[in-house]
Amino acid sequence: MTDHPAPDPPVLPARLGWSDFFEDQREPSEAGLAPMRIATVHRSRLTALSVAGTVALALPAHAGTGDFAVGDWVLVEASTGTLHRRLSRRTVLARRVEGSRTPQLAAANVDTLFVVTSCNADFNPARLERYLALANQAGTDPVILLTKADTADDAGSYRRRAEALQRGLAVVTVNPRLPQAVRDVEPWCGPGRTVALVGSSGVGKSTLVNTLAGLPGEASPQRTGAIRAHDAKGRHTTTSRSLHAIAGGGWVIDTPGMRTLQISDAAQGIETLFAEIVELAPACRFRDCTHAHEPGCAVQAAVAAGRLDPERLSRWRKLTDENRDSAHAAAGPRGSRRR
Repeated sequence: MTDHPAPDPPVLPARLGWSDFFEDQREPSEAGLAPMRIATVHRSRLTALSVAGTVALALPAHAGTGDFAVGDWVLVEASTGTLHRRLSRRTVLARRVEGSRTPQLAAANVDTLFVVTSCNADFNPARLERYLALANQAGTDPVILLTKADTADDAGSYRRRAEALQRGLAVVTVNPRLPQAVRDVEPWCGPGRTVALVGSSGVGKSTLVNTLAGLPGEASPQRTGAIRAHDAKGRHTTTSRSLHAIAGGGWVIDTPGMRTLQISDAAQGIETLFAEIVELAPACRFRDCTHAHEPGCAVQAAVAAGRLDPERLSRWRKLTDENRDSAHAAAGPRGSRRR
């Protein structure tokens, strides 16, 4: 990725994703401030897209770049480029990093989360479920994109396994290097819509961003890396999050490859992900059934009858326990939430 990208052309706020949700947050005294959308977040600086193009923002006193995510909407004093305040987010993607009590912001105001995985050793149901729980909790619509289908002996099996991860989950097979990829994901990339990509390094995320942005080769906004043959993993190439215009009038946020994703504050997202288990639970004999060893457990009965995959139940239990333990770890000595 270049250090000094060419300035973006002027674009109306609505084309950037501005809507009544954000307009309604403006106070009468803020009518003269310009709405801008955060395009890049660096350690000590922010850039945003406005009706006039790319703007380097000046932060107010005591504000830090860590308080902002790519995709955020902010109000700015246009004549000076000084950021006035951030508007409330419609959706936010954040993950908890091991050893840190502060969630790491990944992207804001995302409509659809593309979870990218390959039809090879990278396909890992447990990791994909973590991404889906993240998307569900954030309020974004998850879509799984399968790459490298042409290298698989049975690409259809990967599609069926992906579709079984969550009810109504959209699964699309794409070749990130071909122009056809733009048409494959077109339903989620209309004017003003924002998508974000997550997945392991080397599955084709950056290549897909390049294709959607229509800037292949050396001019592309994201570099790509080679794949290690022995484990189908790729070299990490995307080093920072950024917002790019894409075909169809939408926007895409690429994110650094995340090999691990700790679940925290995602109870609702997990319930959506494992809806079949949640729906069985009320039929258990005991209200606090753990679905492990209690008599009269409807969930265990479904496993015994072959209606529920025992591995699926095991993964539900692991995510549920991790989510609960993370909540306890983030609480203070008396159980109050740490800030």
